[in-house]
Amino acid sequence: MSHMTRLFAALFPALERPVYRQDSFVALALAHLWLVLTSSFIAVVIGAGAGIWVTRPAGRAFRPLLETVAAVGQTFPPVAVLAVPVMGFSAEPAIIALVLYGLLPIVQATITGLETVPAYLHEIATGAGMSRGQILRRVELPLAAPVIISGIRTSMIINIGTAAIASTVGVKSLGSPIII
Repeated sequence: MSHMTRLFAALFPALERPVYRQDSFVALALAHLWLVLTSSFIAVVIGAGAGIWVTRPAGRAFRPLLETVAAVGQTFPPVAVLAVPVMGFSAEPAIIALVLYGLLPIVQATITGLETVPAYLHEIATGAGMSRGQILRRVELPLAAPVIISGIRTSMIINIGTAAIASTVGVKSLGSPIII
């Protein structure tokens, strides 16, 4: 037992552990990485899927709604991570907040990337006998990929920084030594 631990134990005899035992840097970094990768994966699936959907004829009418919801999500989650006691103290509320926070760059990049594909390429692909799904998979997504990946990268960078405050709701992350 170290001198500091003995001192705190003498000052606070009722406490089981008077000194916070910090996890190793590796454990905190792995927990932080898990939180970022999980929330980013969910954000990519939802954001790219929604971005693709609103660029199709069936979903075009919902584009303003999607962009508004994604923009609201961008402003809301840092407060949500701090105010999640309503939802409980665990990883789930933090992941939800990080997903919401990471949606906007992915949605915007997906829409922008798909809309920048030249119209003549659509016509050529249609003339070659491709279906809408084939045009999306073989023409649009490959050409839009650099822009979409840029949005994913931005989203992940945002989540890396924001995940640190998830420790305020009891989630282990690189913010834990600062908060506790």
